[in-house]
Amino acid sequence: MASLSNDACCGSASALPRRAGVGFKTQHGARLLAERPALGFLEIHAENYFGEGGPPHAQLSALREIYPFSIHGVGLSLGGIEPLDPDHLMALYHLLDRYEPDAFSEHLAWSTHAGVYFNDLLPIVYDREALDRVVAHVDQTQTILKRRLLLENPSTYVGFAQSEMDETEFIAEVARRTGCGLLLDVNNVMVSCVNHGRDPAAYLSAFPMRHVEELHLAGYAEDKDSLGARLLIDAHCAPVADDVWALFARVIRQVGVKPTLIEWDNDVPELDALLAQARRADEVMVQNALAAAS
Repeated sequence: MASLSNDACCGSASALPRRAGVGFKTQHGARLLAERPALGFLEIHAENYFGEGGPPHAQLSALREIYPFSIHGVGLSLGGIEPLDPDHLMALYHLLDRYEPDAFSEHLAWSTHAGVYFNDLLPIVYDREALDRVVAHVDQTQTILKRRLLLENPSTYVGFAQSEMDETEFIAEVARRTGCGLLLDVNNVMVSCVNHGRDPAAYLSAFPMRHVEELHLAGYAEDKDSLGARLLIDAHCAPVADDVWALFARVIRQVGVKPTLIEWDNDVPELDALLAQARRADEVMVQNALAAAS
């Protein structure tokens, strides 16, 4: 297989190698440390490591000596109507300072209200009020953390009649006003577009690709809605689906090779299954980068 560049763009919010990585699960730690399989990076969910010490941090410290890290937040609630939680922000600051990851990312969503954390990433209205709020929250986060973040496009199941702009327009404006980078989750594009009856290719054509610095791939679950239409769930519970692989290839032809994460958070398989998905992602990147260049 042809090799991929490990260089990162100057001034980027991500210095990750332009290779495929996997989400870290503790049951895979011993093998990763013993065998050191070839991977671009490991992604860590920030909120799992807000404690100060103990075996989890001992394991992470050992892995950090081997692999680049991406730290991915899931609870900051950048789209929430309330102020950001200062304790959460400081916990993130100390975690990032401790491990000096090559990228930090968060979601365009909300997950808290009145001091309650919900176990979900909930959609927002795409209007001017929400835009100003998200911009302020991203600015505050980047100022306190002293680093640029990557903002991830959401997977959604409902839309709002009050929305005044398309999702891609909203995301582009956040990136323009804050200087943040973007994390394009290809599986989220497929999930949202199928659920809302939209064309994934058209979504990608409208997406502000110049800001994209990292990609995510995952497996979805499939169901039917109350009318019998196809319904996709962003479950991270299966191999990447064929239609998502095809969409990923299209993205690579648009933006070139990017750090790409394999997400598998539920029904987690043995490490070999994740490594096989990462190898396939590397192969797709090489093949389609070459096709784009020819």
